Amino acid sequence: MSLTDKDKATVKALWAKIQKSADAIGADALYRLFTVYPQSKIYFSHWSDLGPNSSSVKAHGKKVMGGVALAVSKIDDLTRGLLELSEQHAFQLRVDPANFKLLSHCILVVIATMYPQDLSPEVHVCLDKFLANLALALSERYR
Repeated sequence: MSLTDKDKATVKALWAKIQKSADAIGADALYRLFTVYPQSKIYFSHWSDLGPNSSSVKAHGKKVMGGVALAVSKIDDLTRGLLELSEQHAFQLRVDPANFKLLSHCILVVIATMYPQDLSPEVHVCLDKFLANLALALSERYR
């Protein structure tokens, strides 16, 4: 499921609108991940607070969205552009790649709630394809 030029342009245009809220999107998406998919908490058992106002959740949400920003900038070759992140998650952090899809879904939900007027069905499908490709690129070093 490769991204078309239209998909890429749509994602870049949406990112330009929402990037100012990236930290809040990341924190909310991460909190949702922990709430909706509690099995994902296993990687964060060293955090004492996984709540919505947790400084750890906010800081990691910011990191996650930094990765999304990187992906937007590397949208023409996500696999190569995210290779370092893929290696880190596969070999150092040992995160189950299924979590990338779950977090992508949470990011999509948060963007939909924060920017409902900007997430038309057409934009939704482009963003969904982008996030699926991002999750796939992060899973590259697991193969």
